[in-house]
Amino acid sequence: MIPLLQHSNIPTAEAEADADRLPHPTRPNWLWRSLQVILRIVFIVWLRYRVRGLKHLPPEGGGLILVNHQSFLDPLLVQLGMSRPVSWIGRENLFRVPLIGWIIRKTYSMPIKRESGGTAIIRESVRRMQHGFLVGIYPEGTRTSDGSVGPFKPGFVAMIRRGKLPVYPVGIAGAFHALPRGAWFLRPRKVRVVFGEPIPFEELEPLCARGREDELVQLAHDRVSAAKSEADEWLKSRRS
Repeated sequence: MIPLLQHSNIPTAEAEADADRLPHPTRPNWLWRSLQVILRIVFIVWLRYRVRGLKHLPPEGGGLILVNHQSFLDPLLVQLGMSRPVSWIGRENLFRVPLIGWIIRKTYSMPIKRESGGTAIIRESVRRMQHGFLVGIYPEGTRTSDGSVGPFKPGFVAMIRRGKLPVYPVGIAGAFHALPRGAWFLRPRKVRVVFGEPIPFEELEPLCARGREDELVQLAHDRVSAAKSEADEWLKSRRS
């Protein structure tokens, strides 16, 4: 949850309502905008960062962004070209790190407990999507060990079922080499990000039926993999 200021003279009911209030889903706050400006300069110069397919994102309205997970850079790379914020789901221990935890909370992220994650984060994700946020997750569940797109965990299926909103597949290439597992410093490698065509809920709805979860997971995996393959080809192109 995003922390809000509370005053001792506010009645309990009003304080609880205030805590449940969400910020505007398409108007980023000052911290988000400031970080975007700074990181855009750094990544364009150091990583020769490029992005395509932003036209597939709506100017408003909620949805679920599914991204292949290459490195800790991924949420920054996805958001760099966007004009609206993404509410990311991240590991709870990151939120306890001084300064970093404050930054990710203030930039709309949500903590998930790996040992109990489940229903609470699903409810909050759906609430934010229905409020108009784009919620971002990594369905692989962890960073890749070799740069490829790994198997998807099915946890996001419940978000699609309850949210009844589009899915936006995103593919990242190059970040695995720029900041691989165990690396402490950002390497000067090219990075490309591709936003694939959205999957409307009308296409997803039949696969939300009980017993068809595997088909839904496979569809999502195929679309993210296609976006990632396009990013790979773009990365190799001489005109990139």
